[in-house]
Amino acid sequence: MEKRRVVITGLGTVNPTGNSVAESWAAVRRGECGVGPITQYDTSNSKVKLAAEVKDFDPTRRIDKREARKMARFTQFAVAAAAEAIEDAGLDLEHADLTRCATVISSGIGGLPIMEEECLKGEAKGYDRVSPFFVPMTIANMAAGQVAIRFGLKGMCTSPVTACAGGTNAIGDAFHRIRDGYEDLAVCGGAESCISPLGVGGFTSMKALNPTGDPARASIPFDAERGGFVIGEGAGILVLEELEHARARGAHIYAEVVGYASNCDAYHFTAPAPGGAGGAACMRLALEDAGVQPESIGYINAHGTGTHLNDSCETAAIKAVFGGHAYELAVSSTKSMTGHLLGAAGGVEGVFTALALHDGYLPATVNLKVPDPECDLNYLPNQGVERQVDYALSDSLGFGGHNACVVFKRWEG
Repeated sequence: MEKRRVVITGLGTVNPTGNSVAESWAAVRRGECGVGPITQYDTSNSKVKLAAEVKDFDPTRRIDKREARKMARFTQFAVAAAAEAIEDAGLDLEHADLTRCATVISSGIGGLPIMEEECLKGEAKGYDRVSPFFVPMTIANMAAGQVAIRFGLKGMCTSPVTACAGGTNAIGDAFHRIRDGYEDLAVCGGAESCISPLGVGGFTSMKALNPTGDPARASIPFDAERGGFVIGEGAGILVLEELEHARARGAHIYAEVVGYASNCDAYHFTAPAPGGAGGAACMRLALEDAGVQPESIGYINAHGTGTHLNDSCETAAIKAVFGGHAYELAVSSTKSMTGHLLGAAGGVEGVFTALALHDGYLPATVNLKVPDPECDLNYLPNQGVERQVDYALSDSLGFGGHNACVVFKRWEG
């Protein structure tokens, strides 16, 4: 059976660089970093005092005030970004077959800050006094559920919970659903918000976060002085559509999704496999799924977290897959600007990768100052480049050994 083609027709985001696609992409093109002091709680007794927070977010711009109060922050981000993406796609949902519209939105952790608040309330007042909205606000699938409810999307609704690979899994899973004929359209991506004492404290105690107080030296993927990632928050949502379905309504097309793969290191619950073996295998599988030769890839939006093991292993994986071409293609980590959005990372990076192909602009890895012999590829340090490439790859890795990779193709109409 001939596989159906799948294109991207809508984009939406809320992230530390901006509260819309236009605002965020303009900031990324300027190389602006969204890292700053944590404002969501008092960090006086905390080792880590920096994060990449969403700024000036008003959920009531997209969500009814009463409904917003029943949503955790990560769900508010998802609904706001989905509303932007659906509007951007120009969808007329009143006349669409909503049973053929899927929702696939990841969250790695869900409503952790709500969990903390209600736990403290339960300790103080008794657990029968916690909010009746506690469970539906905290469960990780609720971003997907609330988006589907808001827009009446009655196809498959699911939430891949694969840690930091989740957003990319969501895009890839949605792509395969459409390509294989189960749905004609999908709203997909990721949402996360767990900048809280427990969320940050948990990553701090395992020495995953960079403890520096300098925002310009905190999220520095591939830099020899990197010392961990910077936790971020936000959402990135894409509307994927079967090609003829999109053409029939005259939709604007950003890019095409042509390949996807997901696998597991089966090695360690937090560390990547030596030499990035699992990530390399996942990239090869995605290229095979796309029917694309490694030499065709012109840009990689890397996972690039800023931890020592991730960046060195990911670099080794790219070399293993691409050979000599690894030194010719462009690689960058937009986490240098957004921080690490955990389950939302792949969604936001999917938005950026689609825009990179659409606009012919490859974003930088900002604040990359000190070269590392283990990380010797072209990471577009500090300055993005105007360059048209035909294929781009976005990869994500997650605790538990999860790997996910999506291959995008420039749309030529």
